[in-house]
Amino acid sequence: MNTLFRAIPSVDACLTALVAADPQLSQAPHPLLRELVARFWEDRRKDIRAGYCQSAADLALEASLPRLLEYVRLGLRPRFRAVLNATGVVVHTNLGRSVLAEEAQAAVNLAASGYSNLELDMSSGGRGSRHSIVEDLLCRLSGGEAAFAVNNNAAAVLLVLNEFCQGGEAIVSRGELVEIGGSFRIPEVMEKSGTRLREVGTTNRTHLSDYAAAITEETRAILRVHTSNYRIVGFHSAVPLSQLATLAHAHNLPLFEDLGSGSLLDLSPYGLPGEPTVSGVLNAGADLVMFSGDKVLGGPQAGIIAGKKNLVDRLKKNPLARALRCDKFCLAALEATLRLYLDPAKACERIPTLRRICVPPEVLARRARMLAARLRKTLGNSCAVELRTSTSRVGGGAFPQYDLATSLVCLTPARTSVTALKNALLEIEPPLLGRLDQEQFCLDPRTLETSQYALVARVLQTALQQAEKLVASTGYAASQ
Repeated sequence: MNTLFRAIPSVDACLTALVAADPQLSQAPHPLLRELVARFWEDRRKDIRAGYCQSAADLALEASLPRLLEYVRLGLRPRFRAVLNATGVVVHTNLGRSVLAEEAQAAVNLAASGYSNLELDMSSGGRGSRHSIVEDLLCRLSGGEAAFAVNNNAAAVLLVLNEFCQGGEAIVSRGELVEIGGSFRIPEVMEKSGTRLREVGTTNRTHLSDYAAAITEETRAILRVHTSNYRIVGFHSAVPLSQLATLAHAHNLPLFEDLGSGSLLDLSPYGLPGEPTVSGVLNAGADLVMFSGDKVLGGPQAGIIAGKKNLVDRLKKNPLARALRCDKFCLAALEATLRLYLDPAKACERIPTLRRICVPPEVLARRARMLAARLRKTLGNSCAVELRTSTSRVGGGAFPQYDLATSLVCLTPARTSVTALKNALLEIEPPLLGRLDQEQFCLDPRTLETSQYALVARVLQTALQQAEKLVASTGYAASQ
């Protein structure tokens, strides 16, 4: 065993060999390179102790270099990586939600590449407000008197409740006590804001009289939460927003609407079910509306607040507003995205989220045929390729009951399992995510660009080869 340990080359010798084999490694942080080399050989020492390695020749630098090179490259790979999304879920929370429009990408690059007027008043040369970057656009598109953005919608709700309801009660229907991503719940957000929750009605039915009976001296506001990530069907009733507004204002109370994955456009002309729009909520009498920037809107992560100027002005002065504020990258991307909404047709064409939601089924069928043809040519007899009609999802808690018609490209590997292929695709650069359905690995062209088809084919070819090698080395049957 000591002889084997002595056969392990020095770290310095390994570093020299690595840079000679791949000169780009010389640009990597030197301490990290040394750490990865040391970690690689520590793993080999464990193999020696376990009896898995018994040949000094196998430990020589020349013999170990290919494995060491692969190990170091994997170790240097950033944690934040690009991913190919073939799941058909447009606003995929695990994959970063909305993809930014090219205009928004350019704006972020501009903000990152130099100094900017983030808080500079261009007329006086003095200090300005970052809120002014997007406020005019938000007011124009929402119909609100004033507006500003914080870092996400949960933050928007937290800030509004903290400012107007702290130490008092906010009335909410039991059927609207939603849980959002990561197990965060509206009642918990309310509690952290210093607001006491006053539940009214039942899970499936709440009446105007329930709200009226709950109003006391402790009431600070009525909050309506749009259930954008689920639906109650059957024996169900809820109070229209206009009636809630009349009740709230009769008692000198503000009405707030948490619209969740709010939309600036009515998407019903594209075949989607009617969902409340931001302007519609404000027109119906809400004093403030809060919604996400990175869901149906198709922009960066943000929580947008729009409505009455006197209320928005108070929010801007709340100390939490600084803690929850957007950075320059968010504001740059948000402004560029909102500018596209000035022309609704252009927004649906240029904003990837809207474009992918609204793409017609016949276009998806044509794209699926194009992708299938390329894969048949690239993959040959290693994988059967067929087409099947199916459905996609908007995702991000939006349109929870609505299926989007699509066409899937379905793969059946010939010499490995579907699960092995899926796992191999997670290790490829870039990773490719699809869906397992009916013992096939399926790709939905809704969330792929046609310009990515060549890359998808290459990634699948490599992953199939790796999965087949794994099956051959382990002896598992292709069906396992």
